[in-house]
Amino acid sequence: MNAPPSPGRGPLRFGWPQRVFSQVLLMQLAVITGVTVLVTGLFLAPLSAQLDDQAMRRALAIAQSTAAQPGIVEGLSTTEPSERGRVQRAAERVRRATGAEYVVVMDRRGVRWSHPEARRIGEVVSTDPSDALRGREVMEIDSGTLGRSARGKVPLFGPSGEVVGAVSVGIEYDSVRSRLLGAIPGLLAYAGTALAVGALAAYLISRRLQRQTHDLAFSDISALLTEREAMLHGIREGVVALDGTGRIRLLNDEAQRLLGLGPEAAGRPLDEVLDGGRTADVLAGRVVGDDLLAVRGSRVLLANRMSTDDGGAVVTLRDRTELERLGRELDSTTGLIDALRAQDHEHANRLHTLLGLLELEMHEDAMEFVTEVVGVHRATAEQVTEKVRDPLLAALLVGKTTVAAERGVSLRVAPGTLLPDRVIDPRGLVTVVGNLVDNATDAAAGSDGARIEVGLRVEGRTVVLRVHDSGPGIPPERHASIFTEGWSTKDVPAHGKRGLGLALVRRLAERQGGSVTVSGAEEGGAVFTVVLPEALAEPEPEPTAPGTTARTATTGENR
Repeated sequence: MNAPPSPGRGPLRFGWPQRVFSQVLLMQLAVITGVTVLVTGLFLAPLSAQLDDQAMRRALAIAQSTAAQPGIVEGLSTTEPSERGRVQRAAERVRRATGAEYVVVMDRRGVRWSHPEARRIGEVVSTDPSDALRGREVMEIDSGTLGRSARGKVPLFGPSGEVVGAVSVGIEYDSVRSRLLGAIPGLLAYAGTALAVGALAAYLISRRLQRQTHDLAFSDISALLTEREAMLHGIREGVVALDGTGRIRLLNDEAQRLLGLGPEAAGRPLDEVLDGGRTADVLAGRVVGDDLLAVRGSRVLLANRMSTDDGGAVVTLRDRTELERLGRELDSTTGLIDALRAQDHEHANRLHTLLGLLELEMHEDAMEFVTEVVGVHRATAEQVTEKVRDPLLAALLVGKTTVAAERGVSLRVAPGTLLPDRVIDPRGLVTVVGNLVDNATDAAAGSDGARIEVGLRVEGRTVVLRVHDSGPGIPPERHASIFTEGWSTKDVPAHGKRGLGLALVRRLAERQGGSVTVSGAEEGGAVFTVVLPEALAEPEPEPTAPGTTARTATTGENR
């Protein structure tokens, strides 16, 4: 099927693209970009706080190390604050060694004993030292005489455990900010790489989607789906779509009717739905060929199977039941015409014989000749109707007897045959008997003492049909295969197909819960036996004599 022209093709236009490939690619790129930006922002937001915390903890650790030095506390109690004092020298050594911005030692009054700017020694600190002087450690970001810094403050304890001062250490905040800014290029590089890889993956996925959708627009796909639904449910052919595992993917209304399935069959395995058999083999591709015949119930189906690229298949089904019936009727009509043609020659010969007897004035011989000819046909009809009470089946056997006789085959009803006029499905029984008799006639024609014997036996409501011919018989190894659709030993007729008669006989028997078997006879030929349970209706009760009820009632009253 050719795809309709896509509105996305043609001159370059600005705006939202129409093709599935372009829309999916743009949406994927938008999602990838948004996710990348979101992840980068979520990573940067806590990074600043983490760097601040690391700087404050570093300042606190330096302050703790400084406060632990014994010379600091001793210097506070034995010296005066000065630029070259013992406390100043110790604090500067620590500052230079650690890279801190400042290391300030103060006494209980908040007076500096050390400072990077020596002139500020002896002055009161610019920030509140009360928490540290009360014995608590402090971490904070604050601004002082040297600018904004990350600070750590710890108390100084004297020999007896009293607070004698505090140590304040600051880490330059610009260095923290520079670390944050320095991390951004690397983070952006990772984000850009991830974005590029995501964009490439989105492009490859979109290209694959483009191939699978044949570069269609969403409107095209919607139109194709609508057209497909209309076509599948509007055509008078059954369509069954299968996936690569043999499951039914789709079946239209006509396929449901022909196969006797419902919508719930979609999604189930083919063999499970059809219970095996030739129909399932044809649909599954286990039987290959064009215009394959299959029988489903009483329907004759013509199936063609085409594989798809994904390993599945699409099977089309045509109802050939009526055509097959017409073809068989054509065969029967052709045979009847041949028989009538032969009878015409025989009738002409009989008339010539009768004319000769009359011209020779042999009137008594002429009467005997006419009586004999008429009596043979009448006896045959009476013999059949006496044993077979169903009018359709009796008429069939009378006609088949005449046709068989013209082909040199004697057809007779077996002794003991008695079929009452209570057949529930006479047309089905006529189909079974007609197919078996036709096959028997073809098999027996040309054999020595060609004959066919048809027996009908009743057991309760069950009818047992037995057809015996004097033909060459059927090899035992083929007893099972002869009931398969398409199996035949005859030439192909004018309507093009054979091998359906015995398959229909089996399906009709199985539909009534019966069976059909074939065997060989001791005197040669083949014997087909069909068992049809509940083929007869219950017999009607015999009518009661008019006076019986009255007498019974009277008797009851006398009692």
